[in-house]
Amino acid sequence: MAGRDNTSDDRTPGAFPPPSRRRVLRLAGGGLALAALTVGTVGCEEEAVEVEEPGSAGGDATKGGGEGSGDGGGEKGQAPKPLWTKPTSAETYGDNDELVAAGGVVIASGSPLAALDAATGEQKWSLPGGAVPGAPLLLGKDTLYLASSDYDGSVIGYAPASGKETWRSRLGKEYRQPQPIAVDEEQVYVVAEILEKDGSSKTNVIAALNSTTGRIAWKEQRDVGTEQNGIHAAVRGRHLVYTDFKKNLTVRDTASGGQVWTHKTTKTNYGFFTVHQDLVIVPQGNVLQAFNLADGKEKWSLEASDGALFREPAVLEEVLYVADSARTMWAVDPRTGKQLWKSETLADAGLQVPRQYVKAGDTLYGATDLDKQGGIIAIDARTGAVRWTFNDKTGDYHAWLVATDGKHVFALHGKKLHALPV
Repeated sequence: MAGRDNTSDDRTPGAFPPPSRRRVLRLAGGGLALAALTVGTVGCEEEAVEVEEPGSAGGDATKGGGEGSGDGGGEKGQAPKPLWTKPTSAETYGDNDELVAAGGVVIASGSPLAALDAATGEQKWSLPGGAVPGAPLLLGKDTLYLASSDYDGSVIGYAPASGKETWRSRLGKEYRQPQPIAVDEEQVYVVAEILEKDGSSKTNVIAALNSTTGRIAWKEQRDVGTEQNGIHAAVRGRHLVYTDFKKNLTVRDTASGGQVWTHKTTKTNYGFFTVHQDLVIVPQGNVLQAFNLADGKEKWSLEASDGALFREPAVLEEVLYVADSARTMWAVDPRTGKQLWKSETLADAGLQVPRQYVKAGDTLYGATDLDKQGGIIAIDARTGAVRWTFNDKTGDYHAWLVATDGKHVFALHGKKLHALPV
């Protein structure tokens, strides 16, 4: 049964500008993957890079600095000095699923795919084939799920701590380039191209694979015109939520694969959303909307001031964090949409807007897209005050990515991976 993903590609006045070159490349990951077969891999060196002193590596903190806050910052609100900095083979396109920390290691998408010890930065293991360009590093059930770099139609699970293969599944020869998009306690969800007799592909399939046996639980063909690249997805209970750049938000039943509902997102931030309990929360221009997963009905909405547009949201420890294009930070109760606090310190400091967030202790760490007035921004999660910023001053055009294991904050910028203390 074909899904009813709407494929209209209209643009609405006032919506977000087109995605950056990096994000366009990320969406083209499927095509890049084929080209990657003929491109040599870049080695992952093991020696550490000399790191600048804290005063030069990080910017000064602005209003509400972290003195006595236990935020890991240096003296007088300076960014902390990295515990270690390593070169990597990173091949990232700016998506939030290209840097992960689990099992005592941190892994950046690249070829070879290398896992570095979280405490020391020393290499623990590597996979020569690496990660498929554009495919996510998907964590679930203490397993790292990857699309096979052999391009043989397999999806493989590895133990993050050791790099040993623990699980494998395959959709079949009639499908090409399956990529994992989400995982829960029972299933791994993948999207793959459906091959025509001439080797071309006009449609794609979304499927669920049993995370114990690898057997196909269900598969549903999506409509002609839908994309298998650039998908953002999440699972909550009986609901699989996903979207791509076709401006649709779709919810399927995890037991059957049947479509529960779909909404057109005319002012979406190109597919970004977050989920909390029974709600999916979506930025749509200057409005942040929360919909019930069960029926798609709106639960609450929040409007930004002065026509500002909401950016990428994140729910961390029962709080929704989001910034808008006016560089205002918001903390919101995700259940009700009630504002907890609102901060102008990003704008006051002239900093870029974070596009990805992690939280450790009472500090929120945001990673920005642009380099000069960005990097990793440490924010007081209770007030929104900026504590410090960290920037490696390389001028690399890649987006910053951030991850945490609760003991360290890992900052990836281009091919440099930094470990900061919490």
